[in-house]
Amino acid sequence: MHPFRKAVEAGDAAAIEALLADNVVFTSPVAFKPYPGRAITAAIIRGVMRVFEDFRYIREIADVNGLDHALVFEAKVDGKQLTGCDFIHLDADGKIDDLMVMVRPLSAANALAAAMGAQFDRIQREATEQIEREAAGT
Repeated sequence: MHPFRKAVEAGDAAAIEALLADNVVFTSPVAFKPYPGRAITAAIIRGVMRVFEDFRYIREIADVNGLDHALVFEAKVDGKQLTGCDFIHLDADGKIDDLMVMVRPLSAANALAAAMGAQFDRIQREATEQIEREAAGT
């Protein structure tokens, strides 16, 4: 089992963040522009953890080198059932430097977009506060 899967299934936000490279890029299933950086990626993942219901991974696929992983999941958002996949790439240090999420069907993706939109002020605030704490060395 991939450590990211284990951390997500445990709901361990600190463990998830520890797996992210500083320069990780998060590509959302519902936003056009990717989000670069550990702070915003971690905050987005925490937001997703708040809006997903009945989340569970159902399949894990890895390349032979162990650098690329596809983690297929099922969840509900606002009562809509969805299937999705976390595509993960690891850097030379074993940290996640690329995380792309895709979901289907469209009705569930739209529900996810609305739920995450409602979270986004909090997500941005959490990321900004984390960046400021790191800059201050605390």
